[in-house]
Amino acid sequence: MKGLILLRHAKSSWKEPTLDDFDRPLNKRGRENVPLMGQRLAAKGECPDVILSSPAKRARSTAHLVALELYLSKKTICFVPDIYQADTQILFEIVLNLDNAWQNVLIIGHNPGLTGLANHLAPCKLENLVSCGAVKLEFIVSNWKDIHPHSGFMHYYEYPKMISQL
Repeated sequence: MKGLILLRHAKSSWKEPTLDDFDRPLNKRGRENVPLMGQRLAAKGECPDVILSSPAKRARSTAHLVALELYLSKKTICFVPDIYQADTQILFEIVLNLDNAWQNVLIIGHNPGLTGLANHLAPCKLENLVSCGAVKLEFIVSNWKDIHPHSGFMHYYEYPKMISQL
């Protein structure tokens, strides 16, 4: 069994309109939501073998804050340039080439790629993976390369507003 958590970066700031997209930081709400989602993932018993993150500033910040809540070392985080602005196919290739020693992987990235990947890998029918939203997909395979479209199932989809209403 392989587990894949797709986490969209938290809300980012648009205060500086001339700032390059890659360099946009988290805004106040984003900095508040990440620990909430990290705590929720921890409560679900999530302990990914690795966190693969876009190197964009807002994704990097999300990765570091989530790792803190999951009691994971910074060494668990790998920044993968191909995740930034990746479409569904690029993300799918990344998943197919994951190290088989990893049973559970957390990918932190951007839309529309993450929403597309979730819908590609499982019959999720997500319209939009919201900021700081997490979707957990599971696959009955022992090798990441054995994953194919719609071969997984969605274990859960949660996001900050849903959690704050519980």
